[in-house]
Amino acid sequence: EVQLVESGGGLVQPGGSLRLSCAASGFTFSSYAMNWVRQVPGKGLEWVSAINGGGNTVYADSVKGRFTISRDNAKNTLYLQMNSLKPEDTAVYTCAKSKIPGDYSVALDYWGQGTQVTVSS
Repeated sequence: EVQLVESGGGLVQPGGSLRLSCAASGFTFSSYAMNWVRQVPGKGLEWVSAINGGGNTVYADSVKGRFTISRDNAKNTLYLQMNSLKPEDTAVYTCAKSKIPGDYSVALDYWGQGTQVTVSS
């Protein structure tokens, strides 16, 4: 059974930092690209970043230069380091597994439960 469990969210002041983690199990973690997406209540889902099994990364323009996605294939864990946080980064952040093994894919098939990030003074 595929499981994705996020942690690390919380309340942070503008300009601050947070590191999110996503513990994965139930599949060959290193074979799949992994993603972070976020959602604000009342708004649509926004894709944030992706990393393939080899460590190549892509980012949404809204977070480029501030967020860093990484993974530890030995620990089956995905990370998102978020720096210079802004109030508009406030959202529920969720990790998601790409449906097809290999490189990035727009098709995602498993999602975690999400972790709340609130950026406010």
